Amino acid sequence: MNNISHILIYAIVPIIVVMLAGYISGKKGIFTGANAKSFNKVVLDYALPAALFVSIVDADREMLVRDIKLSLISLVGIMVCFMIVYFIYTYCFKKNTAADGAIMALVCGSPTIGFLGFAVLEPIFGTTPYVALVVAIVGIVVNAVGIPVGLSLLNSANEKLKPLPAGTKKPSAWKPVIHALEQPVAWAPILAVIWVICGIPWPKWASPSFDLIKGANASMAVFAAGITLSAVKVKIDWQGVLGCILKLVMMPALLLIAGLIFKMDPMNLKMLVVAGALPPAFSGIIIASQYDTYVAESTSSLALNVVLFVAFCPLWLWITDVCCAHFL
Repeated sequence: MNNISHILIYAIVPIIVVMLAGYISGKKGIFTGANAKSFNKVVLDYALPAALFVSIVDADREMLVRDIKLSLISLVGIMVCFMIVYFIYTYCFKKNTAADGAIMALVCGSPTIGFLGFAVLEPIFGTTPYVALVVAIVGIVVNAVGIPVGLSLLNSANEKLKPLPAGTKKPSAWKPVIHALEQPVAWAPILAVIWVICGIPWPKWASPSFDLIKGANASMAVFAAGITLSAVKVKIDWQGVLGCILKLVMMPALLLIAGLIFKMDPMNLKMLVVAGALPPAFSGIIIASQYDTYVAESTSSLALNVVLFVAFCPLWLWITDVCCAHFL
């Protein structure tokens, strides 16, 4: 079985099957949009924070500095793409709000590295420490930086939409940031990064206590996304297509260019480019549903991205091979 067939069967098809199960159950009335929000609240407040915390504390301080180019290019490249998506969806579409832009940044500005990272990279590159290194570093960027930034932008946008009573003092600009950091999905990965930086070894006996709840993270999130799709009108419009272009083209392209400029290790660069091309982060869909913001568009864009990734994954592998052969 070749790598692409393995990725299709073991990574992409399960997502489609579980999402389809949620969609059918929603259409049959077994679950409703309100149920999907309840599922998402469990994921957002418990399963996802547990999964993020354990996946990050399993890293170590040496891993973060072992390839400083990989760490810096991942951080700068992904967050630049994150902010580009935010500004495009906030200011280039008249009907969109800053909250819509924040949701799309959390969706199409972040790869779903935690769920699909190993499932996609290991069949292509083998079970090596370098795969774990890329997944850990990109995971830290997406979860410990991207989610808090996205929540801060979202909360800030929602605060501005609330009318202030007469004579009320304008709230502090830090209030949305503080509100974002109060949520487990934001402070859990940050706490894990601090733990890793401090060099405190994570006891292996502690991980099983998180495993049961974190196991519900991906499956429940994808199932709830299917229910959400059944409850809203699917919109495969220009904004959804643009989200795919930004996620599947812009992010891996910028990471590839940065890696070539700074002479990254070719193998690490290939893994980083594929990681950047991964479908959007499910955490963004969960947050969209919880905040009832841009749900139809972001969920539709996710579904389209998942399908198109099957074609873009081998394409980016080929492009990266050609570029590395000529420039590295």
